Amino acid sequence: MAAASVTRPGNVQTTEKSQLTLKVVSAKPQSPKLPTRSRLSSFVEVTADGLTSETKKTGKRTGHLELQWNEDLTLNVTPQSHLDLKLWSCHTLRKELLGSATIDLLDTLRTHDGKMENLQLSLVLQTENKGSVVAGGELNVCLDGLVVDLGSLPNGSTATDSKSRLTTHILTHTHTHTHTHTHTHTHTHTHTHTHTPFCSGVDQSTPLTTHLTGKVELTANGLENGRSGLAPHTPPPSSPSVLSPAPSSSSPSPGPDSTVLPPPTEAPPAGSNPSTATEPLPESLPNGLTPLSLCLSLSSWEKRVDQRGRFYYVDHNTRTTTWQRPTEESVRNYEQWQSQRSQLQGAMHQFSQRFLYQSLLLVPVEKRQDNGRVYFVNHNTRTTQWEDPRTQGMIQEPPLPPGWEMKYTTEGVRYFVDHNSRTTSFKDPRPGFESGTGGSPGAYDRSFRWKYHQFRFLCHSNALPSHVKISVSRQTLFEDSFQQIMNVKPYDLRRRLYIIMRGEEGLDYGGIAREWFFLLSHEVLNPMYCLFEYAGKNNYCLQINPASSINPDHLTYFRFIGRFIAMALYHGKFIDTGFTLPFYKRMLNKKPTLKDLESIDPEFYNSIMWVKDNCLEECGVELYFAQDMEILGKVSTHQLKDDGENELVTSENKEEYISLLTDWRFMRGVEEQTKAFLDGFNEVVPLEWLRYFDEKELELMLCGMQEIDLSDWQKNTIYRHYTKNSKQIHWFWQVVKDMDNEKRIRLLQFVTGTCRLPVGGFAELIGSNGPQKFCIDKVGKETWLPRSHTCFNRLDLPPYRSLEQLKEKLMFAIEETEGFGQE
Repeated sequence: MAAASVTRPGNVQTTEKSQLTLKVVSAKPQSPKLPTRSRLSSFVEVTADGLTSETKKTGKRTGHLELQWNEDLTLNVTPQSHLDLKLWSCHTLRKELLGSATIDLLDTLRTHDGKMENLQLSLVLQTENKGSVVAGGELNVCLDGLVVDLGSLPNGSTATDSKSRLTTHILTHTHTHTHTHTHTHTHTHTHTHTHTPFCSGVDQSTPLTTHLTGKVELTANGLENGRSGLAPHTPPPSSPSVLSPAPSSSSPSPGPDSTVLPPPTEAPPAGSNPSTATEPLPESLPNGLTPLSLCLSLSSWEKRVDQRGRFYYVDHNTRTTTWQRPTEESVRNYEQWQSQRSQLQGAMHQFSQRFLYQSLLLVPVEKRQDNGRVYFVNHNTRTTQWEDPRTQGMIQEPPLPPGWEMKYTTEGVRYFVDHNSRTTSFKDPRPGFESGTGGSPGAYDRSFRWKYHQFRFLCHSNALPSHVKISVSRQTLFEDSFQQIMNVKPYDLRRRLYIIMRGEEGLDYGGIAREWFFLLSHEVLNPMYCLFEYAGKNNYCLQINPASSINPDHLTYFRFIGRFIAMALYHGKFIDTGFTLPFYKRMLNKKPTLKDLESIDPEFYNSIMWVKDNCLEECGVELYFAQDMEILGKVSTHQLKDDGENELVTSENKEEYISLLTDWRFMRGVEEQTKAFLDGFNEVVPLEWLRYFDEKELELMLCGMQEIDLSDWQKNTIYRHYTKNSKQIHWFWQVVKDMDNEKRIRLLQFVTGTCRLPVGGFAELIGSNGPQKFCIDKVGKETWLPRSHTCFNRLDLPPYRSLEQLKEKLMFAIEETEGFGQE
């Protein structure tokens, strides 16, 4: 939540940033969440003004009762900055907040004459325990390097005058309505100065509107809020009511700058305990005067009293009620949670729009929406279902001719029965679906559908009855899923999944399972867990992290991830993030090539290509069949062959050296992790079931694809040696327009190397040097095939002479070619 900066009249705020050195000395945590005599591994996080760019962390320290750091953190701050310090406890898969504290630099500078030179501070950490804030220990810090002139800072006179004016307003009207109670006036006068808090950034002269009927409204302009009759949308357990008696006729009419306080009302019913639902108020304040903070974020809140005399609070923005007294921090946290929730819902909406086959619903299937929930009606079978048939791996095909039926042999090969002539055939009788001998498809545009159909048939024929329940919590999704999946027999994971989100009411008919796969894949593949890492600076596909061995249980986690990925394929669900193409080749038991190395390690690839293209003897380069590898600061030597460290690489054996070095680069430091992943995968889905697919089809089946916006594609395409009005460009977009979504994805994969788009669409395509838009370049002769440069998102399109020639060459390139360097 962005805080508005309001400048007080007559003061000049210093906005220049200076470097402040904050030294984290030590901490003594006393959180009630900690077990007795536990050994902690903790770090301190410091944030200036809530900015992510100004967030610094210390290293991890381990200790029993006291943790020592003595570590300096440098922050860019202004004299008006606020420092938020948080003490975190590290666990294997998550971190826990032990306590937090805040430093107001402006108050600190005023207290110490504008100088922060080796200033020692002892901060009291606060933590939450059973809904209340308690002391969580002590944090010792040292501030140094900030010296300012107090004359340039906002002086205290304005704030004091504002407090005095506010006090005068309150005392005037309190005296008007309580002139018969002199002691009340005395208490009000005494404690208004000391107990009325103010929020930074808000005009201190803002008057306070207080209703002694048990209702407190916070307004920014001093006018009485007229929403007192608004009923709460979500009332507390007991039906509350607002006591609103008519104002006294003897009360003087308020002026334009005054605050209206109606006369006191009747006391709560006997036997009620108003203090049970709210925090205790200062004894010196009269009933109904509650020193709530004058903050803009609390202007929509109102305090009321129910029939039993209990206080509750109404938020008119969200039309909800709560027993807990709102604070600026709680409102800010709620708004941040709401913003994150809306972003997650947006991501889930985009995720739900990913289909293997993006097309219109078939004629007998109708989409309906009754009572706000979408469902689908199949008029042929007269059945309904919640799930979209396009997301269930169902292959959308036209119906067979009358009298024909599709069946399968015991080996899983499909054939067709003509009941009219009582004959069978492997040939598909539908127009445009002719297949070759044995039912194998003849063209690429049918091969993926056919392969996917065979895979779904294997999954369906090996399915087990009943279901398996997986109960997880959103807060501990990784840990709960890990424990339950690893405690279940692998073949039981082939049963229908029934996901239960603890604390939420919902029946899983597929929707919760889809969300579970989306959220869990985002967690388990997060590079922050050190199990996986990005393939490169500009390549956000994932590969196994060689440093994952730092976790003693990393092999068990890779076995769990293998099971999870196999479950996603088996149940026809998508994951959030994909792997590199060499990793998919490893799953398919295919040997990665030297060209595959370019996408994950361009520098290593360029070095090997230099060795391949140059004579080592002439260059005076000595290489041996051994390679060094560094992991977590430890350097180890790997011999590419027996006694390789003593065998020199020459022009005669450098081809062998390049082949061995390439194989080692793909498997360096990840042999055990890869084996554990494949073992876990093979326990649920045999790897032989994937033998039909290539690596790009496996990525498409696991990650799905998004609908391509053709207008966005055209708008974010640049041209070299062509113009937007060139006839070849017009022909190219005409061919793309006539393609279905699957062929467009194949074209995108041919040019960019991936079938997925960034969230921002084609405008955010990433190349080797950062953002790189889709490019079409005029290269070659009309007899050449189109070529692609995946590192630069560039398509080399020769100057073809006709639309038919361009279409033929382009389709041949994206469907029949494989690898690089082909003409």
